[in-house]
Formats: sequence, C-alpha cells, structure tokens
Amino acid sequence: MKITWFGHSAFRIEHGSAVIMIDPFLSGNPSWKGGWEEPADGVTHVLLTHGHNDHVGDAAEILKASGAMLVANYEICMYLTGQGVSGDTINPGNHGGTVECGGFTSTFVNALHSSSFGMDGGKNVYLGNPNGLVLHFPDGRSLYHMGDTDIFSDMALIEELHQPEMGIVPIGDRFTMGGAVAAMACQRYFKFKTVFPCHFGTFPILDQTADTFVAGMDGSGTTVAGLAIGKAQEF
Repeated sequence: MKITWFGHSAFRIEHGSAVIMIDPFLSGNPSWKGGWEEPADGVTHVLLTHGHNDHVGDAAEILKASGAMLVANYEICMYLTGQGVSGDTINPGNHGGTVECGGFTSTFVNALHSSSFGMDGGKNVYLGNPNGLVLHFPDGRSLYHMGDTDIFSDMALIEELHQPEMGIVPIGDRFTMGGAVAAMACQRYFKFKTVFPCHFGTFPILDQTADTFVAGMDGSGTTVAGLAIGKAQEF
C-alpha cells in the first residue's frame, strides 16, 4: 500500500486497482503548495468524511475531471451533483452502512464534529452528519480515517467490528482532539500497527507539531508514521 499525505487531512491511498483521494483539500492548503492536478492523477475514488471546506476542498473539480467515484454521505453527494458532478459516479452512505467501491469497501462510522460548507456572505450549507471511514481491501488490509473527531467510547465498537490495521488520526486540538487525547484514543480503543497523525500545523490556531501525540504513543507498540508532505511511502 502506498500512502501520500498532502497536509491537513488530505491523503492519497494506492492499493491494488484503487487510487483513493480522501478529503482533498489541496488548492489553498497552506501545507501544500501545488494544485490538485498532480495529486489526483489517475484517481479512481474520492472519499469525503464531512462537508467542511477544508475537507471537501477540490473534490468537485477532481470528480468532474476524472470521472472518479464519490463516496460520501447523502447530503454531500447531492450537494456536489448540484456543483456539476455526475450523478452516475456517486456512491452515498451513512452511519453504519458499508458500500462496495470496486477494489475495496468503505464503512461509515461515527465522528464527533459538525458538517457544513461555508458560502459567501457567511452562509453555511448543512451537509449531513460527519463520519469516519473504514476501508477494507480484498487482501485483508484495512485503514480507518477518523475524519475530524474527539475521542468517544464507541471507538471500542469500531475496533471490535473492523480491527483496522492503520489509523489516520486528527491531533491538532481546537476543532478535533489534541495530541494527548488522540494518543489515549489509539491506546485505549485500538490495536493499530501504524498510525498517521493529521490535522495539525496547517493553520496557526492548530497545534503546530505532532510532538504531544508522539510522546503519548511512546511504549504503545504502534508505529507513528511521520509522513513528509507530498512524498509517497510504502506500508
């Protein structure tokens, strides 16, 4: 499996026949100086955890240019079809549901957050409930992108139901759990082999480093993968 982080919560996952972009906030992302075209080259799927601008990002442009499959909650799917995304490419779901994506499945799980798209003039469009996404691949590998969330005790059920091998974990505080609480969530509820911290350092109001999270994971037996932005790594 090849994983590339583009800062914030934007990831590219390549495994088997699937080339997946998750929360492709690329244009305007202070951590990524390029546009969306190179990161989205060859993309087959775009997955969105919730509707905030810094997660929907360039999804509409990528989907219209590529014809990739959109996997998101129903409200986000309907919103993006209104932005010109083909209804033939959407694959909506919601909490507890699993959708077949061709090359993997995606299960929608809980996240403690909010979900809306900010418009001009201070208006916000409601875009359904926020989700985490658990991906299962035919060879048995699995990955859980938590989206934006705080810790919650039902994470134990996500572990029981899915046993995700890898976790993408928000740690930046203020809008998600901070590093110490994120480490508690990983250690208390999961048996991850590898975790990828995200949602930090993008904006000044977020924690700027992963140091607190890394310290909290010390002795856990879980590898904390420090990804260089824009550099693909094999796992």
